[in-house]
Amino acid sequence: MHQEFDPDYAALFDNNRRWVRRVNETRPDFFPTLARQQAPKYFWIGCADSRVPANEVIDLAPGEVFVHRNVANVMPHSDMNSLSTLQFAVDVLRVQHILVVGHYGCGGVKAALDGARVGLVDNWLGHVGDVIERHAARLAALPAEQRWDRLCELNALEQAHNVCRTTVLQDAWARGQHVEVHACCYGLKDGLLRDLGLAVRGGQALAERFVSALAFVDHGARGAIR
Repeated sequence: MHQEFDPDYAALFDNNRRWVRRVNETRPDFFPTLARQQAPKYFWIGCADSRVPANEVIDLAPGEVFVHRNVANVMPHSDMNSLSTLQFAVDVLRVQHILVVGHYGCGGVKAALDGARVGLVDNWLGHVGDVIERHAARLAALPAEQRWDRLCELNALEQAHNVCRTTVLQDAWARGQHVEVHACCYGLKDGLLRDLGLAVRGGQALAERFVSALAFVDHGARGAIR
């Protein structure tokens, strides 16, 4: 019996076949090579927003970046999904760089900032609410139109700080594994990825680096790395 599919759904398979043809024409060994191993150097922790595709933003092919995404790029210490993905990235894939990437215009961050009720996700966004409470004076000192962007940055910094404090990273650094944690923010309006001044490797003073990154952001020094 022939099954009828919604045209929007069926179009995805057409897209997929066109993509496969293009890849095979330009890189005939791509899929056989990809199937043999997964060895990414980078682990991207980002927002689930459909406008922020990790591979495209940093122009890397499938297999070159391991990705975890959720609403508002949150990394709480109690979430087994996030922690399990982090542990796999660090202990199994042996990634060298972990990027915690927020983005300007994040709807989840805005909902938390405004105290808006969205639904079940409000409980998850409570973690962003914690960031708001910790930086209440910093946010209050800004003009209202700047607070959303700054909170997107502060949230990325705080979640990167959380990553550094996990047992996964602490154990990796204790055994001398090379893995560095970064905080970044992506601009929807210009497509640029901005470094937020936090880069932590094993043996470095996390608290000092975090305070330095906050000052970096406060002074507007964030920007694309040249």
